[in-house]
Amino acid sequence: MAIRRFLLALAALLPLPLTATLLTATIASATDHWTVSLTGDVTAEVSRAADGGLRFAATRGGRPVLAPAPLGIRTTAADLSHGLRFLGRTDRKIDEWYPMTTGKRLHRHARSAESTLSFENEDGVRLDVVVRAAADGVAYRYHLPGAGRVRVTGETSAFAPPPAAAAWLLPYTPNYEGVRFESTTAGAPRGDYGFPSLFEADGTYTLLTESDVDGRYSGARLTHTGGGEYRIKLADAKVHTEGPTPWRVAIIGDLAAVTESTLVDDLAPPAKLADTSWIRPGKVAWSWLSEHDSPKDPKRQKDFIDFAARNGWPYVLLDEGWDPSWVPGVIDYARARGVDVLLWYHWSTMDTAAKRAINLGRAKRWGAAGVKIDFMDSDTQARFRWYDETVADTARYRLMVNFHGATIPRGLQRTWPHVMSMEAVRGAEQFRTRAATNTMFPFTRNVVGSMDYTPTAFVVSDRDTTEAHEVATFFVYESGWQHAADKPENYQARPEALRTLDQLPTVWDETRLLSGRPGHDAVFARRSGARWFLGGIHAGPATTVTAPLDFLGAGPWRAELLRDGDGGLERDTFPVEPDSRITLPVKANGGFVTMICHPAPGVAGCGR
Repeated sequence: MAIRRFLLALAALLPLPLTATLLTATIASATDHWTVSLTGDVTAEVSRAADGGLRFAATRGGRPVLAPAPLGIRTTAADLSHGLRFLGRTDRKIDEWYPMTTGKRLHRHARSAESTLSFENEDGVRLDVVVRAAADGVAYRYHLPGAGRVRVTGETSAFAPPPAAAAWLLPYTPNYEGVRFESTTAGAPRGDYGFPSLFEADGTYTLLTESDVDGRYSGARLTHTGGGEYRIKLADAKVHTEGPTPWRVAIIGDLAAVTESTLVDDLAPPAKLADTSWIRPGKVAWSWLSEHDSPKDPKRQKDFIDFAARNGWPYVLLDEGWDPSWVPGVIDYARARGVDVLLWYHWSTMDTAAKRAINLGRAKRWGAAGVKIDFMDSDTQARFRWYDETVADTARYRLMVNFHGATIPRGLQRTWPHVMSMEAVRGAEQFRTRAATNTMFPFTRNVVGSMDYTPTAFVVSDRDTTEAHEVATFFVYESGWQHAADKPENYQARPEALRTLDQLPTVWDETRLLSGRPGHDAVFARRSGARWFLGGIHAGPATTVTAPLDFLGAGPWRAELLRDGDGGLERDTFPVEPDSRITLPVKANGGFVTMICHPAPGVAGCGR
């Protein structure tokens, strides 16, 4: 104990530099309970049970958010879920800035407290539980020091939200394209659910997901076995791994804190690309959804290219059906008009290094700017190894990439900045659009990374959304490449919609949730440079939305509002002031988008 008191006294005298590690305990402690917190508000808790097993819990403001639930990992060599003896604790602070090429905020500041709790079993096999706590959530991972390469047979990891908490869940499929539904923690049917899963009790929201998954491990999902405990289930029965496991993540706070969180990216490895000058997000004209056979027709693709050129959209995607005989000529046609071309591939044409060398090399020679790779449909370790190889190869060729038919983002866009988007959502291509489902996505799937929903599809007839709602999805949903899902003729027939689409960026300097609830509505303010954009989508009967403008700096400011009118889309232009509010009627299942700019002499509205 004298040694321990000396170490703690010494620690109190030493300054703690950024990202430095400070030893706070190196010998066993009599305690069976450890806490980690950055701000004192959101706190991670690890405790040891009577059988020597570990439990993980979390609180917010001193109130339970996650009840104690099991920690532990099993390998073919050891069962590290019980009989553990505490060895020591090491603490450090994480404080780093990093840039992004995509996302809700381009410049990120990641701060957290980290503790490594070391244990061993009766055979002397060591288990380190690494715990982080940030202002917006908590996370943990496992490390087996000295074990080398091991074969993991499963985790005993679990989360236990309050049993009566509201829950927004996605029945698991490996492409994450099922229908989300609302239930409760304990009332949800038994079965597997995909990340991210959202829970809410007494105004505190908790989003469960994972980060830093690559070919060293497999993806996971949640399994509800009844009673409200959600266990981690790996995609593989056995995983060959070395080093730390992925992070198990709980984003915690009010709905704004959860929605605006970048914790999944904060936990991911830093970017592996030093030069990102060739990476360019933007709007994409895309023909497949509105005309399935159009990618086979080079003449029709030129219509989309001409449309993109007229409207200042940087990309056209040639989806499934293009032919190598005419693609080079179409790319030349597009580039002569200031438009770049993206090419679709089935993942089976990229499933070996040799195939990638052929297809990526040819796409680069033709002049393509990027690729869309489709139908991976798996969370296995083998598939994550394929992701590792494919992001490295596309980066080598300086080809941006969109993964469709894919898993969810787990920090990949931080590590590989040329990843523009991933699908993993029930998007417009399902041809059945429901406003209630649409309003769940901003608070679930889109929190963890860019989402290739393919928005603004007037062509979809089986939908209950208004036209302004369709336009607003282009703004509310974040995606580095935003694939507009309809054809030029349908956009040109709605010039008010097209004017708004032409002005919307696809990446943001700042994002704020103004109001919302999953299944009901989502209203955001986003900033790009000196301009602000405000918009939202709504589900349910007609209502009135009031949005504060306290984010605006010194004026004057002008607002250009697109909304549903009695005879179609309508546009209003009017002055606004900082610290004022916008109040507007929203039709049933409707939406709106507002551009807010400093007025320019002789320019009506916000111009282009």
